[in-house]
Amino acid sequence: MGALLAEDLQETPIDRLLRSEQEWETPVERYAKIYDAKKGAISTPFFQDLVPLNVPGENEQYAFEVNLDACSGCKACVSACHSLNGLDSTEAWRDVGTLSGGDRTNPFLQTVTTACHHCEEPACMHGCPVLAYEKDPITGIVLHLDDQCIGCSYCVLKCPYDVPKYNPSLGIVRKCDLCHNRMANHEAPACAQACPTEAIKVTIVQQGLPDRCVKDFLPDTIDPGYTRPTTQYITKKEIPENAIAGDHFALHPQHAHWSLIFLLVFTQASVGFSVASLFTLNNPLNTWIALALGLTGLGLGTFHLGKPLKAWRSFLGWRRSWLSREIIAFGAYIKVLALAVGIPIFFPQWKFALQGSIVAAALLGILGVYCSVMIYVDTQRILWRFSRSGLRFFGTVALSAASGLALTGSTLGTLALIPLLFFKLGYELQFLKAKNHPTFTPDKESALIQLNEKLRLGIRFILGLVALCLLIPSYPTLAGIAFVLILTGEHLERYFYFRSVVAPKMPGGIQSGC
Repeated sequence: MGALLAEDLQETPIDRLLRSEQEWETPVERYAKIYDAKKGAISTPFFQDLVPLNVPGENEQYAFEVNLDACSGCKACVSACHSLNGLDSTEAWRDVGTLSGGDRTNPFLQTVTTACHHCEEPACMHGCPVLAYEKDPITGIVLHLDDQCIGCSYCVLKCPYDVPKYNPSLGIVRKCDLCHNRMANHEAPACAQACPTEAIKVTIVQQGLPDRCVKDFLPDTIDPGYTRPTTQYITKKEIPENAIAGDHFALHPQHAHWSLIFLLVFTQASVGFSVASLFTLNNPLNTWIALALGLTGLGLGTFHLGKPLKAWRSFLGWRRSWLSREIIAFGAYIKVLALAVGIPIFFPQWKFALQGSIVAAALLGILGVYCSVMIYVDTQRILWRFSRSGLRFFGTVALSAASGLALTGSTLGTLALIPLLFFKLGYELQFLKAKNHPTFTPDKESALIQLNEKLRLGIRFILGLVALCLLIPSYPTLAGIAFVLILTGEHLERYFYFRSVVAPKMPGGIQSGC
């Protein structure tokens, strides 16, 4: 008796935990035992306790239910999802993160498994320009139609939970579909089958319940009222009010998207020169430059697409996608601008038609830039809010318009360009003061990310200051050199626009902090 007691006392808590984990059974192992015991005579569906046996009724849909108290963070769900769906080595449709909080006397740490939330109002679906998403009217599952996708990745920017993943080898985006083919046969999704503690299951939830998402969803995520996610996270523990994601204080530089940088800067510069051409009708220089810049921007922008040959379908989502509207607006803009370039060559006597086409081109270009602003505003990312995106994008238009006037020898254009450039550089510099904010806000994180790349940031401001020194009235050649410097600086400004944005997402892993 004394020997047994001594043996029990020598067992540490870690020893007991490891021993208990060895006794866990996955649903697959449990089913195998039942199958062997009954010698294969099983008529019930696989893992029926993990999925509802009836289809959703009116105003209902399938949804994940996650028992946080049972989740151990083992990532068996991640591995099973990866294996079943044949994902690439760098691709994952399910993630595991952490929430932490509490205080010294009552610390809190919770692992969180997450996949697509099959939202009631899917942001990915509403933003797709080619209608590559659909929400099943019976099950409520948000499905991605791979054959429709052009790989623009706008759904990646729109989703506030980091769900759609771009696959570079396929040139398209893919995401969790709740293993709907298995669900159709009453089989549980791979993640639910693989979870050794049965922390994941599928349930039926009612749609349209007021405030349900806000009450039931996790802390340190975007306001769930934006998309109304349906995943149910349940726990008997009280989550402290100060709970935050494990990587809350880590810096997360985003992809630079150079093709989008070229697209935005060149198209906005083109619109600026088309505006300048309104005041220089007798000089076709600005119209020609506008067309060249516009074609360059749109041409380089196609490199952002994984399937550029399918880009012709981008107008399909015009009812709800700002990306579709931008494509339509700039497509019309380039055509009208080409008309304005061609009229003086082939029909020089058509003065009224020339004036009308230049006015129409400028208006279409401004509409296109507005759509560009709204593309990023609609993602709900703090750095891309309307005041910031609008000032940056239309600031490029204004600088280019003033440059166009200066290139034609206009003293007014040069005098207007100086305060415009001063203001834009000052605004960008003022934003960097957010690094001193007492709390770790998204603006502070963006400022810190920019300051971590001091070389590019310094070059951006040096280019602007050198351009200011070259702006001497009635010297078009110097104005041309200054515009090249300004345009280069605008590319670097747009680089930080993408690089330093804070992307909303689900709780991530534990980091050492910033």
